[in-house]
Amino acid sequence: MNRIEQLRISGRLPSPKGVALAVLEICRREDATLDEVAKVVQSDPALSSRLLRLCNLARSGGRPVASIREAVLRLGMGTVRQVAMGFSLVDQYLDGQDSAFDHATFWSHSLLMAVACHALGGLTRIAAADELFACGLLAQIGALVLATTHPAEYAAILAEEHDGKALQLLERERLGADHNEVTAAVLADCGIPNALVEPVSCHERPEAAGFSQGSRPYQLAQLFFQARRMADLGHSPVAERSGHIAELMFLGGKIGLDAQALGEVFDQVVREWQDWAELLKLPATAPPSFDTMANAPIPHARQETSSGAPRQRVLLVEDEPSSRMLTEALLSDLLECTVFTAENGREALAVAVEALPQIVITDWLMPVMDGLEFCRALRATDWGQSMYVIMLTGEVTDEKLIEAFEAGVDDYVTKPVNLRALSARMRAAQHYTKLLEAWEHDRAQLKQFAAELAVSNRRLEHAAMTDLLTGLPNRRAGMDALQRFWSASQRTGQPVATLMIDVDHFKSINDRHGHAIGDQVLQEVARAIQAAARKDDSVSRIGGEEFLLVCHDADPRAALLAAERLRRMVRELRITVANVEIQTSVSIGVANREKSMDEADDMLRAADKALYAAKNAGRNRVCLSAGGKTRCASGHAA
Repeated sequence: MNRIEQLRISGRLPSPKGVALAVLEICRREDATLDEVAKVVQSDPALSSRLLRLCNLARSGGRPVASIREAVLRLGMGTVRQVAMGFSLVDQYLDGQDSAFDHATFWSHSLLMAVACHALGGLTRIAAADELFACGLLAQIGALVLATTHPAEYAAILAEEHDGKALQLLERERLGADHNEVTAAVLADCGIPNALVEPVSCHERPEAAGFSQGSRPYQLAQLFFQARRMADLGHSPVAERSGHIAELMFLGGKIGLDAQALGEVFDQVVREWQDWAELLKLPATAPPSFDTMANAPIPHARQETSSGAPRQRVLLVEDEPSSRMLTEALLSDLLECTVFTAENGREALAVAVEALPQIVITDWLMPVMDGLEFCRALRATDWGQSMYVIMLTGEVTDEKLIEAFEAGVDDYVTKPVNLRALSARMRAAQHYTKLLEAWEHDRAQLKQFAAELAVSNRRLEHAAMTDLLTGLPNRRAGMDALQRFWSASQRTGQPVATLMIDVDHFKSINDRHGHAIGDQVLQEVARAIQAAARKDDSVSRIGGEEFLLVCHDADPRAALLAAERLRRMVRELRITVANVEIQTSVSIGVANREKSMDEADDMLRAADKALYAAKNAGRNRVCLSAGGKTRCASGHAA
């Protein structure tokens, strides 16, 4: 028996309680109804408000959902079960007794990842955004489980320096299972399908997962990885933000987001996260806007190697006139610096705002504002964090030096100033500023690269998903849309219909008039199909003269009416090319999702069977496949 089974049998693996448990038990029944689920959810005001918020999350316009029944209908039974489980675990494990693991911060980070998953799901449409929210909320639950069941051992593991791979090895060696394996077990118990569980459990190192590049699991693992990095940025200290931003820019470019678009998504995610955090009573301190962080100076860091750089901008702050004049002369004439001067810390702040020096040399003891106060004030600004500060002091003790370094000083020179000592300190400072300039240049190049990559990926994705002749989505895009509509219908219980459309006698048109005219006929038919479709329906060209129309929320009667309307529109087309008038028609096969169907391909095969019947019945007509039988509506032989 493995460790995870032991945890499950002992009752130490997280499980739902209260209303969430009741929802889970209802959903396990084959005869469960959405009304039963809604009734149970309504008994819990907290869960009700959270589901309503999720249902209305990222809705663009339209009437907001205010009814629990409607929310359950829109989200679907599976999503309601998963989200109820997730929120139940948040409530149960919000506080922990072990001080080494911060439960509130853990859930705050997980919540930010959940909101990011929802946002990225809406952009990429790889999977239902609401299901991705639940996955993001529980993507790191394994770490919490190990910290809760083995507090002392896990605290010791976390205290050691290691990367993600080493952490998993330590967890397996000392605890018998790693946090990703535990996460997968909890997700499976929550009813999350394996198609999502596997990418979640591999999201920390997606490239090592072995998924085929471009496959759905690969794309999902990348989405979870990017959402995790967004959550990391939202919780990272100032010194770590630049690394996260650079990685996010690269990841954003891969899904067609340039720096500006990525920033807008991140800022919206942070706003949604704060609203959710208030609802769940979690901490959520918002970072600055993405644009502010991306354009902030490099976080202050000391550089210990040396190099030369001419004409550095230096601010000299010294209240004693003769010392100031002597030091200014050394800096300007011998070290070739552009020097700005001030007599105290307050005056120096005003000069620094205008001059933005790269290096600051300041005396310690001065009137109005001394050197330490000035340094602290400088480091409190965005623009002052990257300046290299050298302190001039006549008193050198360990206590004084520690106080200076804690205030943000980089180096010091004893007074009276010695040329050799000052030159040595300046070489280190100039090397630091040179590295800083190189980093700023690299960051600008990265932003440009991310923008170009985003544009290139958008073009490539459009080309890969578009039929060049008609401008409609191609077969690949059409099949993706069919799967999305099918999944949405499964979740919500709303009907979905598929219309297979074939241009009648198209080979004869090509043979008689040539392929160029045949292409124009296809373009005209494509425009007619698009005009007949509703705004949210999916139209694609899936073969030579075959088109696919997928209609959401369309029962058999509505689908037949739509098909008949389309058939008449095409029949009434008068296509004139090179003084030749061509009249054409289409045959249409219609099918709806039925309980006997296991997957979207079953509905597609039923529509194809109905299309075959329409062509056999004389073409220019509509046929419906329902309950294994095919019947044709009225039409006129082509």
